[in-house]
Amino acid sequence: MSACGWQGGNPGNSRSAEKPDTEACAAACALLKLQLMKTSLLGAVWLSVLMSGCLVSPVSQSGGMGSVTVTNSNPNAIVAAAQAVFPQSGYQLSGSNYPSSISFDKPSSRFANVVWGSYGNPQTIRVRVMINQIPGTNNYRLVPRVFSVSSAGEAGFEDKRPLMGMWDSQFGPLLKQVAAQAGGAGAM
Repeated sequence: MSACGWQGGNPGNSRSAEKPDTEACAAACALLKLQLMKTSLLGAVWLSVLMSGCLVSPVSQSGGMGSVTVTNSNPNAIVAAAQAVFPQSGYQLSGSNYPSSISFDKPSSRFANVVWGSYGNPQTIRVRVMINQIPGTNNYRLVPRVFSVSSAGEAGFEDKRPLMGMWDSQFGPLLKQVAAQAGGAGAM
């Protein structure tokens, strides 16, 4: 028997010619609609909770892998600390977009030349350190962006490819040294 109380047109059934009970059908349909609305509402609430979770991360804890927060500092102190720390690891200053970023280059390994370069065209690893002020504070977020660069330093011929994933995290230890040196310098 269906939810409406009607079995359909089975010739061996004495109720085969009967019409369905309209009250039972109306009640079953109302119950089904209520269940669908509950399910839809629950799905919409769940989706909104999941989507809003992406938006509730504090700015001080965002930035991605390898990012570091420098407390109570200023761009001058951060740039000076970066210029002291990165050369100790073989990087040379390659550019600055003061006060928002500073870049350092280092010749890549032979493996990187094979992977990203070509014969006779050595690659350079470039890290651009983005300096983002956290609103309402004297704290700054240092965010590394890493590139493989062909023909580095040759105007008009540079070709840089972003290196995604774990590459940014490789610069976390260097940026922690920068944060240790630049932290506490106070506002400009």
